[in-house]
Amino acid sequence: MTDLRRRQLLLGLPGLLLPGAALAGSLLEPTPRQSAGPFYPTELPLDDDNDLTRISGSNGVASGEISDLSGRLVDVNGRPLGGLRIEIWQCDANGRYRHPLDPGAREPDPHFQGHGHTLTDADGRYRFRTIRPVPYPGRTPHIHFAVFPGDAQPFTSQLYVAGDPGNDSDFLYRRVPAERRHLVTAEFVPGGSGDASLAANFDIVLGMLPPA
Repeated sequence: MTDLRRRQLLLGLPGLLLPGAALAGSLLEPTPRQSAGPFYPTELPLDDDNDLTRISGSNGVASGEISDLSGRLVDVNGRPLGGLRIEIWQCDANGRYRHPLDPGAREPDPHFQGHGHTLTDADGRYRFRTIRPVPYPGRTPHIHFAVFPGDAQPFTSQLYVAGDPGNDSDFLYRRVPAERRHLVTAEFVPGGSGDASLAANFDIVLGMLPPA
């Protein structure tokens, strides 16, 4: 079985994550789990690094607001989780996923990678260069992400844009209790390095995960 097929199967399995109410003392509240959605790639791009805005061999740059997305991956005790794979995937500025079942009518952006991955460093830090997510029919702007913690089942969720007007009507965002929505939300603010016009910081907190 290929690594991609194994990830696809694991991402489709239901999983368990201890709710915040079950965590006592001064432990951090875990990031809420959400589904991987229907558009996890059927085939990973040949250029599958942590910069989704440029594709190797092309001089073009992805359309949209180029953004630096970074943060830390930690457990509920605040301990950094180094050496773990984090993947993100999202639609391009035209609202298209790089997926054969995407029904969008607009042409995909040929300069947007669509999916990327990185490994956390010893301090649990990660970084991606991507675009500020945009809406597509039926959904508010969001970025899918997955963490692959060794022999445990992958943790999947979605990252939303703070203050976006589409959040209030998004069925998946509204499934997260109001008091926990800040755990899946980040501000995209002016900043970033190089050609990035925006920057967002988003920390991921893993609770207890079932074995794969």
